[in-house]
Amino acid sequence: MPVRRFDVTRASILAAARERFAAGGYEKATIRAIARDAEIDPSMVMRYYGNKAGLFAAAVSIDPGLPVEPREEIGRTLVRQFLTLWEESGELTALIRVGATDPAAAERMQTVPRDQLIPLARGVGPEPEEAPARAALCASTVLGLALTRYVLRFRAGVALGCEEIVDWLGPTIQRYLTAPTP
Repeated sequence: MPVRRFDVTRASILAAARERFAAGGYEKATIRAIARDAEIDPSMVMRYYGNKAGLFAAAVSIDPGLPVEPREEIGRTLVRQFLTLWEESGELTALIRVGATDPAAAERMQTVPRDQLIPLARGVGPEPEEAPARAALCASTVLGLALTRYVLRFRAGVALGCEEIVDWLGPTIQRYLTAPTP
């Protein structure tokens, strides 16, 4: 089946937006610059995405693809998976910067705990009704790390290797997900 022209246009807009958001963050990325990079008229960006916040939400997708691991390794696996995503994606750095001030970006960031961490916590935790609290604790830990390592660039956090971080945070995430309620 041939690719429709609007699919190609949407893909080119999203690719240009990802580059702009990753390079300069939300504030510096403009609809005009993104349209210029995608070689289309700015009105087309607005037609497909409504506004800059809508474009940002569409361009920055978060799918950590949380693996289903043996229960006793889930903390380390989860930390490793998030680190891999952050190391490979400038989009996520842009998202965390914007998420603190823009409601659309904040909503986008909340999809991971809601859609993936809560079900994971339900599956491995001792009490299914505690899953939202357990997921929130996991999210606060990995997002705190992301903020200090990738956005604020705290020297000590940047200096740590990924496996060192897994060694430090893996047991904490494991406890949040599987330990009995305090």
